[in-house]
Amino acid sequence: MSLRGLEFDVDAVVLDIEGTTSATGFVVDVLYPYSRSRFGALLSERSGDPDVARAIAQVREELGEPDADPARIEKALNTWLDEDRKATPLKTLQGVIWSEGFACGDLVSHFYDDVVPRLRAWHAAGVRLYVYSSGSVAAQRAWFASSPEGDLLPLVSGLYDTENAGPKQEPESYGRIAEAAGIAPDRLLFLSDRPGELDAARAAGWHAVGIRRPGEPYFEPGVGDHAAAGAFDEITISTSRSTT
Repeated sequence: MSLRGLEFDVDAVVLDIEGTTSATGFVVDVLYPYSRSRFGALLSERSGDPDVARAIAQVREELGEPDADPARIEKALNTWLDEDRKATPLKTLQGVIWSEGFACGDLVSHFYDDVVPRLRAWHAAGVRLYVYSSGSVAAQRAWFASSPEGDLLPLVSGLYDTENAGPKQEPESYGRIAEAAGIAPDRLLFLSDRPGELDAARAAGWHAVGIRRPGEPYFEPGVGDHAAAGAFDEITISTSRSTT
């Protein structure tokens, strides 16, 4: 980062979603109730689907109850939802439900006004964009494909979650993403509202900026000793070809 401000010479930007590109309130107030109302039907009617079956097995393993029936699993999912627990099987099943909700038009994702123009500018300048969210890859794909401004997936080079990368507060997860993307850690910039995630990215050798938006859960506590921005247009990315 230069002394002039939030300027970075990197090859790629990795994006958190909730509280960073998009409002936490939308996820909590719209998406969570949508998934809660559909867990029961999903578990009882589609337990043979590969993604659903894998998630059911993971819930049973986490509960230590290998014979847990659909009602017990649904109760566990709702408890984890109330706790806002980043449990992989919960996120998998939410992803299945949300993907179908976006596909049928029940849901349209939310992005802060400063985000999409900046993502398009960075992409046009040759900066690669990735997503790393606790939401499943399926949910991320549906989210970016169903924005108010149309399909944003062509802007994104890769999607990572807690299943294919690992927990977001562990440096090793960021090492896996760097390796999978084929980008040196010091050529990656991570944007998130959560200080624990920023700490882990920095420990893995990445650049990191905390996004602080009024009304978000982490706005008041702040982002520790990390550089902070209130919006994406406060951040400048330099590439070998151009600056935007």
